[in-house]
Amino acid sequence: MNPKPYESHGAGDPTAVPAALGLALLAVGGWLLTTARPWHKPGHPLTLGLGWTASGALLVCGLVLLARCVRSVHGRPEVAPDAGVAPDADVPAPTEAGTGTDG
Repeated sequence: MNPKPYESHGAGDPTAVPAALGLALLAVGGWLLTTARPWHKPGHPLTLGLGWTASGALLVCGLVLLARCVRSVHGRPEVAPDAGVAPDADVPAPTEAGTGTDG
């Protein structure tokens, strides 16, 4: 019988906090964008411009954070290069004589 009821799963996912922050920035930016609608309540153009600029900045920052997290999770896996061996050393290079066409 195992004396520990739970297994250790390590430190966790390092992209969880930035992804949550990106989602939070998207939510706040979207909320700010919906509250700064000029057709909803007429206001001073400077206030509307600042609100739209702030909401746009929050939306862009949230998208960048979220995209970086997705790319780091679903990106290309890093392969350790072998010392002194070309990646396709066993594959012969194509030549004009070996094109496979008769002629």
